[in-house]
Amino acid sequence: MAIAPEPATSAAAQYCLGEYYRELGDRFDGGFDPELSLFPSLDEFAPPRGVFLVARLDGQPVGCGGLKPISADAAYLKRMWIAPDARGLGLARRLLSALEEQARLLGYSVMRLETNKTLVEAQQLYRSSGYCETPPFNDEPYAHYWFEKALHGGKGRATAARAALMPGESVPGLPLRTQAEPGGRGGN
Repeated sequence: MAIAPEPATSAAAQYCLGEYYRELGDRFDGGFDPELSLFPSLDEFAPPRGVFLVARLDGQPVGCGGLKPISADAAYLKRMWIAPDARGLGLARRLLSALEEQARLLGYSVMRLETNKTLVEAQQLYRSSGYCETPPFNDEPYAHYWFEKALHGGKGRATAARAALMPGESVPGLPLRTQAEPGGRGGN
């Protein structure tokens, strides 16, 4: 799997977002209309304060997620999705880790998100990844749960993000492992 930043307007990103919206429409009580959601404009996913990542498996787009500023120190995670056929492979956890690392690189110290009650697997992922429930921080009409996580810096942060990757995977902005690190490939 490869995870890389792409414009949210790219063909791969638009494919992922379209599939994400269709799935939410099928799963949410009463469907899902992106026009009624607190939808960040696609421009907000762009640098210098935002990013949109696309995950690919065998070259095909199978996941996405973006972050934008919600305050000077907090990133807002939106539109994280993994294709149903690619679930169960640990891709969501690796994509979440890559998004967290991108947030750190952009200077954020907190990540915030919300999710719907029907997305039980997303709630489980966030909780098991260190996110804590918090009082609502917005008026998202489709949200039932709000979460946040402190993003700790320090020299071990890149090592932790790389540890979530499988051999052959890469995330732009993360240096390769060194021989001195656990699981290092030596000399890279």
